[in-house]
Amino acid sequence: MIEVHALRKIYDHHLAVDNVSFQLEPGQICGLVGPNGAGKTSVMRCLAGLIPASAGTMAVAGYDGQRDLIELKRHLAYVPDDPPLFDDLSVGQHLELIGRLYQVPSFHDKALRLLETFQLTDKLDAGATTLSRGMRQKLAVCCAYLFDPAVLLLDEPMTGLDPPGIRELLASVRSRAETGATVMISSHLLPMIEGICTHYLVMKQGELKFFGTAAELRQRYIGTRSLEEAYFAAIDEQTDRHEVDLGNDPNRACEPRVMEVVA
Repeated sequence: MIEVHALRKIYDHHLAVDNVSFQLEPGQICGLVGPNGAGKTSVMRCLAGLIPASAGTMAVAGYDGQRDLIELKRHLAYVPDDPPLFDDLSVGQHLELIGRLYQVPSFHDKALRLLETFQLTDKLDAGATTLSRGMRQKLAVCCAYLFDPAVLLLDEPMTGLDPPGIRELLASVRSRAETGATVMISSHLLPMIEGICTHYLVMKQGELKFFGTAAELRQRYIGTRSLEEAYFAAIDEQTDRHEVDLGNDPNRACEPRVMEVVA
């Protein structure tokens, strides 16, 4: 599960995430949507423990985002939109590394099944640098799935995938949720994720514009004819944005580059 209360993230003098709160239970799939610069990736990286929150509290899979960071990472997988794979490792070696790090029983058989599911079996011995963008994305997802994390954070996971690859990915996300995982998936392609999400978190310029089910989103904006129309109504809604002091934040250093496929 995921619990977030009053999350704020500041980079230098830029307020990227402002007072975001939400809660997700096991088995739920949340679509994290919003225009460019909305703060979606910052929310995910804070949840994954890759960057520190400037304020607020978080709990992931029952572990506190500040006190239990190592245990949190053992139960969470984060796949960024451009996975930084290891150039000197093959596809099979990536999965072996994850299997050994997370002490996955019989990980070889499980890895082969994942490669077959994502049509990467013939790339077992191929180096990461030889893979297309879509194949790199699939490999990162396989690494994330290998140790069965309780929480999955997928940041624009359909980037570079062809239509069959997108279909297989979305089916796998639904399957993970059915086994009890909590999933957050960010995307600019709302119609693509509409069929699998139980909840939506809509952001704009760091602010939470809506959190709830698709039905609740439609109910809030009566007269909209589709979920997409309701989404646009949410991000176009005017709210009063309060001025905040960004001058004394202890965590205002620029976001570091992170060499991680899964946390």
